Amino acid sequence: MMNTEARMEAAQNTVVVNLRPLRKSVEERVKAGSYASADEVIRAGLLALEREEAGTNEWLTKLAEEALADPRPSVPAAQVFRELRAVHRQALGEQARRGQI
Repeated sequence: MMNTEARMEAAQNTVVVNLRPLRKSVEERVKAGSYASADEVIRAGLLALEREEAGTNEWLTKLAEEALADPRPSVPAAQVFRELRAVHRQALGEQARRGQI
């Protein structure tokens, strides 16, 4: 029988998740033998998410560093938004002429 400390540790590591649409996918992976349990599937998914987020963070950090190192002068936000609105108006006009909106 588990002692109190072991039960508390097990309870702290237990998370209940409602998989709804993903349940079938988890069950298929276990049934195919790719994973021994649903826990392994979820753990693998979380590790994949961590890798994806780390890659995204590296990419964003690189972009920020490149932007900060760019010697060109900054463009004022008001100018950027003016130019974006003009591009957007032009795109809407082209879509309207083609009957897409």
